Amino acid sequence: MKCLVTGGNVKVLGKAVHSLSRIGDELYLEPLEDGLSLRTVNSSRSAYACFLFAPLFFQQYQAATPGQDLLRCKILMKSFLSVFRSLAMLEKMVEKCCISLNGRSSRLVVQLHCKFGVRKTHNLSFQDCESLQAVFDPASCPHMLRAPARVLGEAVLPFSPALAEVTLGIGRGRRVILRSYHEEEADSTAKAMVTEMCLGEEDFQQLQAQEGVAITFCLKEFRGLLSFAESANLNLSIHFDAPGRPAIFTIKDSLLDGHFVLATLLDTDSHSQDLGSPERHQPVPQLQAHSTPHPDDFANDDIDSYMIAMETTIGNEGSRVLPSISLSPGPQPPKSPGPHSEEEDEAEPSTVPGTPPPKKFRSLFFGSILAPVRSPQGPSPVLAEDSEGEG
Repeated sequence: MKCLVTGGNVKVLGKAVHSLSRIGDELYLEPLEDGLSLRTVNSSRSAYACFLFAPLFFQQYQAATPGQDLLRCKILMKSFLSVFRSLAMLEKMVEKCCISLNGRSSRLVVQLHCKFGVRKTHNLSFQDCESLQAVFDPASCPHMLRAPARVLGEAVLPFSPALAEVTLGIGRGRRVILRSYHEEEADSTAKAMVTEMCLGEEDFQQLQAQEGVAITFCLKEFRGLLSFAESANLNLSIHFDAPGRPAIFTIKDSLLDGHFVLATLLDTDSHSQDLGSPERHQPVPQLQAHSTPHPDDFANDDIDSYMIAMETTIGNEGSRVLPSISLSPGPQPPKSPGPHSEEEDEAEPSTVPGTPPPKKFRSLFFGSILAPVRSPQGPSPVLAEDSEGEG
């Protein structure tokens, strides 16, 4: 494989690598006949990202030498990111970038041709791997938003950089609401301040969603895609379903395609019930239908077996635990409403004080969910008022 990037496209490639670095620690590079694919997935398999650069993006593109099979490799994200660390340097000093993949030496060679005849060569070691591919279909999502990335970028600007999750929903009057998400803790005595941004329907090129729907997803990965799309002056489309189902963020241009698939929080009813009218916002029955795990949902602990293009290859070897997350053992029988007895409280597993409870995120690539947690009713958050009065 050999490709040559020139001019401003070098910075575009660097921005894409920066966006992918917000998600995963490994980069899957795969030359295809229809372009160069860069993919990554995070350690918990709850976020997946892919950029596909068309052959016209490059001044010269050759997926494979004649008589050789297409190569695919996996490299450390930090190693590849170090080549494009300074975006300002790429824009001012680099004139072209040459990327070649040599299967015999197991080296990915990246050469930066800078001004004044300076040439920087990076030899990166890689591992052979299978194709990394998530199974998703934006057309199957009933709700879709499309707007310029600049509009959404300005909407998330007021949120704190330390904020982990954000809730996106449709409020009364078909307003699109972005609200900071905070977990309610039983031992917390302080009321959390909630940041909320509202966008009118006129700010969107397409708005196909009913009032009352809402999803909660990670803000860090979303900002990474927004940063790239905003710099390239692209439109961003958001496809989503009920809470707990993956949300798909897409950008499309004549020279590149981008897909980010993010897990959403399973239970957002308590944080989004005031976005729309109560009679129209009834996500709970949908959650029960989608969130019941199947015994065959877990194949094995190998990442390449999860990230496959065909759903039929998911194995039936039984469930195993993913790294650093705990999965629910299976469907739980419904419990009758009412106060819990002392015996039920004693039967619950003990938790270490100060340890945050795991969130109920649904897997992107198979129908599993994290172990559900019943958090005690904590103090409800309040909104910061525009006036100087007490909130």
